[in-house]
Amino acid sequence: MINDNKKYDFNDYKRNERKGTDRSKKKLRALQNTFVGLLGLVVILTIALIGGVIGKKASGKKLLEIDESSHATPSGTIGTIATPTPTVPFEVTESLPANPVADAFWGELTPAEEPVPYEHFEVHGLYLHRVVNLEDCIELANNSEVNAFVIDLKEAEGIYYNTSNETAQEIGYLYNYYNLEEVCQTCHDNDIYVIGRIVCFKDPRLASTYPDRAICDASGNPLFFSTEGSEAFANPYDQRNWDYLIELAEEAIAMGVDEIQFDYVRFPTGNTTSGEAPYFGVDGEVPSKADAINRFLQTARIRIQDTYGVPVSADIFGIAVTSSLDGEILGQDWSSVGFTGIDSLCPMIYPSHYASGTMMNGITFDSPDLYPYEVMLNALLIGSQYHDQPGYCTVRPYLQAFTASYIGEGNYMVYDYDAINDQIRALQDAGLNEWILWNAEAVYPDGNYGGNND
Repeated sequence: MINDNKKYDFNDYKRNERKGTDRSKKKLRALQNTFVGLLGLVVILTIALIGGVIGKKASGKKLLEIDESSHATPSGTIGTIATPTPTVPFEVTESLPANPVADAFWGELTPAEEPVPYEHFEVHGLYLHRVVNLEDCIELANNSEVNAFVIDLKEAEGIYYNTSNETAQEIGYLYNYYNLEEVCQTCHDNDIYVIGRIVCFKDPRLASTYPDRAICDASGNPLFFSTEGSEAFANPYDQRNWDYLIELAEEAIAMGVDEIQFDYVRFPTGNTTSGEAPYFGVDGEVPSKADAINRFLQTARIRIQDTYGVPVSADIFGIAVTSSLDGEILGQDWSSVGFTGIDSLCPMIYPSHYASGTMMNGITFDSPDLYPYEVMLNALLIGSQYHDQPGYCTVRPYLQAFTASYIGEGNYMVYDYDAINDQIRALQDAGLNEWILWNAEAVYPDGNYGGNND
């Protein structure tokens, strides 16, 4: 069982990736290692060249003794020094087709010269919001299948950790709810993997501070969306917004975060309060909404995952898994977003979020919230036509761990341990293994969370 091996696997990860290192100097260390490796190769080639010259003068004799007191190489001849085994280049798993319209709009993607390898971590996680209820969640993790925490770095209202980011400081929405380095250290001390969540384009403060970076109408006026709190939305087409989000991620990595998770990687829903339509450019020259989201994730992957060896994941509306029409509105195309090369996708398949009368696989759910197993299973089976394809990234659903009493009596049930574990059983029966529990208060019932393995 995963629980039996959790501490061993994670400690092994720590020994290989973190022990004795300063995460804030990770990039510098990588450059130093590359330099040392190249220098070592130059030394070996130089010695070999010298040895070849000496060998011509002393045919059949020992060519050169290696002094063990001053070298970490056994004594012997140059002729017996083994040739270094060539390193197999790390392979990026992106497999999206070429997109000339996107390239013309944003410029061609420039891949990392030497992508940094990383190992995928199998996540069984808890969402902790702004690091609330930390001690109880650590206790649960130490006695269950749980091995990872998701903490909010940035929400729609602002930044929660102790950032030094210049743009964030200009906007002025700094809350400093916790010290990120200290939280990461506490989690790592308990063998817990830390995922930093960044809310992306739902950022009304950024949109009001920099109106030219908001979604605007054809006259350049920022638009407000009725189903998004009648607030402005940061423009997903704007690369300046991409840069800001990626810079926050880079800072968080230096402070100890193990993975970056982007949420609200989507366009707003509903109508604008003014009735004006969003304008993104000349028809025929503007990539689709899905192209914008995919290109942002590709860019983030190159600059984060490929550059630092730190996985990138993204949260997706659950409805986008089963409805291509809704996915088109959101810019979350389930058929293609998993081929951007990011590590994983986290669809939010909460039964309470589906409307009464929702049909999946020919089954009509009068009150979807009452069927945690069935809704999860059927949503994933519908989406599997895409995510079971070779090259698609890991699918790691968010599970409902809250009671949706707001949908009215008779339409909801208490989401206790059994209801949560039923969702885990469903995803296992759909061929998946990873999950994250969502509860805004970070209060979770005791239990093993093993699904079919309980």
